[in-house]
Amino acid sequence: MALTVLSDRDVNRLLHSFTKADIEHLQQQLGDALHWYSTSSDANEYCSDYQPERVHMKRKDGSTSLFMPASSYNGQGIKVLNITPPDTAGLPRIDSLSLDADDSSRSSISTSADSPRGSVSSHDTKGSSSYTLPDSINNESTAPSSSTSTIRGSLTLLDSIGNTTALINASEITAFRTALASTMMLKKRHSVHDLTVFGAGKQAYWHIRLALLLRGDEIHHLNLITRNFESAAKCYTRLYNPLPDDADFSNPLGNQTRTRKNILTPSHTEYERLLKEYVRASNVIFCCTPSTSPLFPAGYLTNPEGRKKGRYIACVGSYKPHMIELHPDVLRYAVEPHHEKGHFHRKHAKEGGAVIVDTVTGCLKEAGEVVQAKLNPDQVVEIGELFMLKREAEDRHRAKGEHVEGGCAFQDSSGLKEWLTRGNVIYKTVGLGLMDVVVGNGLVEFANERGVGTRVEGFN
Repeated sequence: MALTVLSDRDVNRLLHSFTKADIEHLQQQLGDALHWYSTSSDANEYCSDYQPERVHMKRKDGSTSLFMPASSYNGQGIKVLNITPPDTAGLPRIDSLSLDADDSSRSSISTSADSPRGSVSSHDTKGSSSYTLPDSINNESTAPSSSTSTIRGSLTLLDSIGNTTALINASEITAFRTALASTMMLKKRHSVHDLTVFGAGKQAYWHIRLALLLRGDEIHHLNLITRNFESAAKCYTRLYNPLPDDADFSNPLGNQTRTRKNILTPSHTEYERLLKEYVRASNVIFCCTPSTSPLFPAGYLTNPEGRKKGRYIACVGSYKPHMIELHPDVLRYAVEPHHEKGHFHRKHAKEGGAVIVDTVTGCLKEAGEVVQAKLNPDQVVEIGELFMLKREAEDRHRAKGEHVEGGCAFQDSSGLKEWLTRGNVIYKTVGLGLMDVVVGNGLVEFANERGVGTRVEGFN
């Protein structure tokens, strides 16, 4: 039996070649796995009995090693990661900002369809001028900076009897599979016109890329809020030139010139005003920073003005109880009893809403937002439970001879579909080894079909 080896370059080449159809295919596989994880009672290889808790190892240099074993219907695997924290995490607290007016000309930029690629308009409080990204940014992919965590590691896949089938560099796949799960619900949101992303690392990059692949024609404004201007500019540039050394590469994303792109950093003289403006205007918010304090005040979303529209918010950056991106009050508000249209009432709870998570056990222990908001188990719902409802709805439609659409469909009962498509939805993830095994196996299938990677014959 052959062993498939995928280097970081191989993984990048595969992931950046994926079209919208490829992404939806992988999301369907991941949705199936999460469905069985959350709902199985017959002890198959997807259920939680076969998904051990991940092991943390704190190293003397301040980094954290993670060991994530998992099992799926056609095999098993383990991902080993080493996470080196940044010098400073997240964004400054709103009440302790020190703004430098001298940097304002490079702290908020925007691009439009009228600007050539690589050229942007720079805005400050005194007016506007032209700013062109330097060649070092235009010709390089995103690299780790002092404001982003560095993740290194590998994913080992085995078949059901223990033969090693693949060895995959995991530095890119971790961010990809997280974004793959986060954007599953994005596909069915009623409106995605304004997208705001916190952070400019790999997590932010893949969330932006998948969002543009899935709903790019409908995203009018893309706001990137981060500490470092250069890392944000590199993130945007990488979207359209992800593999500068590969002359044969054709980017499925295209130019996406219809989306107006903004960059905002804390050094802007009107940072607080623009931060509030971007958050309030957003239909979708992705939080992708290893922050230890809220990225914006809870009132931006919980006061009457902030409640005028429904939003989809995904928090993926924090992975320890003391780390937090979204203020706990936002989560508490989300699960409080309300009578607003589109608010979801869980079967297990008498009244109130829910926060969606990848794993209840993991998030109750590790997710800073969930821990600090002191949510109860009946106030969080696993994303896999939503796909259970989808399967039941599809079966009923087929029994009636009705057409069933592909992709992610939700049962239209108890306000669930209305809530998921138009309401306020918060998704929190801390990572699940099952996701890596499922996405890793899917990646190997694509690699074998397209001749990417190295095959070691007779390894087993």
